[in-house]
Amino acid sequence: MKTKTTFFCQNCGAQYPKWMGQCQSCGEWNTIVEEVVKKDENKPWKNKESTTKRLAKAEKIVNVTLDKEHRIYSTDKELDHVLGGGIVPGSVILIGGEPGIGKSTLLLQIALNLKPKVLYVSGEESSTQLKMRAERLNNSNSECFLLTETNTQNIFRQITDIQPDILIVDSIQTLHTDYIDNLPGSISQIREAAGELIKFAKETATPVFIIGHITKEGNIAGPKILEHMVDVVLQFEGDRHHVYRILRALKNRFGATSEIGIYEMHAQGLRIVDNPSEILISANTKDLSGSAIAATLEGNRPLMIEVQALVSNAVYGTPQRSATGYHLRRLHMLLAVLEKRLGFKLGAKDVFLNIAGGIQVADPAIDLSVITAILSSYENIAVSQKICFAAEVGLAGEIRPVSRLEQRIAEAEKLGFEKIFVSKFNKAIQKNFKIELVQVTKVEEVYKSLFV
Repeated sequence: MKTKTTFFCQNCGAQYPKWMGQCQSCGEWNTIVEEVVKKDENKPWKNKESTTKRLAKAEKIVNVTLDKEHRIYSTDKELDHVLGGGIVPGSVILIGGEPGIGKSTLLLQIALNLKPKVLYVSGEESSTQLKMRAERLNNSNSECFLLTETNTQNIFRQITDIQPDILIVDSIQTLHTDYIDNLPGSISQIREAAGELIKFAKETATPVFIIGHITKEGNIAGPKILEHMVDVVLQFEGDRHHVYRILRALKNRFGATSEIGIYEMHAQGLRIVDNPSEILISANTKDLSGSAIAATLEGNRPLMIEVQALVSNAVYGTPQRSATGYHLRRLHMLLAVLEKRLGFKLGAKDVFLNIAGGIQVADPAIDLSVITAILSSYENIAVSQKICFAAEVGLAGEIRPVSRLEQRIAEAEKLGFEKIFVSKFNKAIQKNFKIELVQVTKVEEVYKSLFV
């Protein structure tokens, strides 16, 4: 047995032979700490079936055969959608989120609904607490096993006995291995425990779900290398004071990273929201100014969202600019376009912008709805809730085309909208839609059509 002292950066996990004031990897100051690492020749996880390793051999890319990817489908279609079509065998999925947001509830609900044998390992709650939560979810699965343990050696002994088809670990920060002489949650412990779980997943083709705590900045706690080691990184986000939750893919080796899943939190667990537009559009803004509906896309999913704006006189002399769910700098740009191209004196006005539903939107196709909401509040004239918008606005005040317009139009038509404003520069639309298409080229045309 060898004892070794090394220095790790608490921010990125970089290793150094001696202490340094600044980490050369991430540039942070005073983040390097000393840790005692104790290694043993014994390995925590051994696959008995693969005692002799086969040496890898290089081959031409044209000779590589593509096998159809097998996936495990859960009863949670939102999770399958975010993962790219199901759970890939041997994949390691890391889920992060704020405390109390519902990470453990989500995974326990998935474990209870899955038909394959599932081992749920908890280092934070007792079996009694997990049983109480399972009864609250009104679900029971005879193939779901519970284990309250934090030592990885004991966990792998239970894995050898049970032979689960799916492993869930809650959470990686609570695990510790005897081969590292450090407290649970330290950089070396997290990295070693994650390495053991990844090795187990790849050698046995068993999917592994790992819950990770986050820091006050919103990043997953521990070394940054943890996110590089796993196959999928999911972020479970939302406001604990509201019932809606969003599952977002930040990294996915088996699918797109722009997909989202939307849930509604109840006392009986998480309910899948089949029509996300129902939570993003309020039904009581019919006669209120400062509201406009935008047709946006999150990954492959079209969404209709409500953009709210409030324009008022600056009381304290210095005008305020505030944006929730939207880029503040882009709001400044659109305000400059309105002042330069349409002559609106917004420099002495307070402007507040909000994307309803608590989601973050980076799609430039909502530019026209943002401008319309601002003009509606400025003129104090309500925009019909049967009208929506899907266009980008340029610095010259021109209405620019957006991608996948037909998908946006189809969603608007399905939800009962009667008119949609789009750019005249979009390519010819192939399908015949019942919804009225209003094609415009400049912001002035939109203003004259709605407020004059």
